[in-house]
Amino acid sequence: MQNILIVAQLVVSVALVCVVLLQRSEGGALGIGGGGSGLGGLFSPRGAADTLTRTTTILAILFFAISIGLTLVALHGRPVGSILESPGPSSTAPLPQPVKPAAPKPQLPAVPGPG
Repeated sequence: MQNILIVAQLVVSVALVCVVLLQRSEGGALGIGGGGSGLGGLFSPRGAADTLTRTTTILAILFFAISIGLTLVALHGRPVGSILESPGPSSTAPLPQPVKPAAPKPQLPAVPGPG
């Protein structure tokens, strides 16, 4: 089941990216769709924009639905609970104390003796 949802997620993701890239932006960008007006009402500049917007909406809804489905499948069989409800570390064992390094003895300079 999880493999099927992952493949569907991949297909929807690629389709969503393609449809978004087909849309005409304010700056022109790729804007591959909707160039000519002689193709009829569906692919006229306004009709193509409506179709691509509708397709983007549908693909986005599918993307989120499949994402939620994948999450539910991944959580299936896990124990229900919170980490806040689980017992913490036992307090019977003492905590290890950090070891302090020994302070080095100061070295005095060698002074030559009289003589």
